[in-house]
Amino acid sequence: MTLKIHIDDSAPPYEQVRAQISEQARSGTLPVGYRLPTVRGLAESLGLAANTVAKAYRALETDGVIETRGRNGTFVAAAGSAAAREAATAAQSYAERALRLGLDEAEALSTVRDALRAAYGTH
Repeated sequence: MTLKIHIDDSAPPYEQVRAQISEQARSGTLPVGYRLPTVRGLAESLGLAANTVAKAYRALETDGVIETRGRNGTFVAAAGSAAAREAATAAQSYAERALRLGLDEAEALSTVRDALRAAYGTH
């Protein structure tokens, strides 16, 4: 696992850790079942506070990317299908809400595109 923290980046360090681990897990660079370093170990190797790494791990666990198995450690979860299911559920909820609000399909899609551009930082 290779992580790089850029202090001059506008994203906070915990978000950089979260995003990089998430991307590596989703791309398969970190395979399902890969054991992640301990919070303290990763914090030490990155020169970050343990609380910063713990916050990233909590967010990753909430997203279903990693799972903690008590004293056995923290591992990359089989999140691909779970993430896809969660995204599909969110999309269905959005579609139903957009319909109730009276948006037509083009307006609903435009709103989603704007939100995705903002989230992914694309123009």
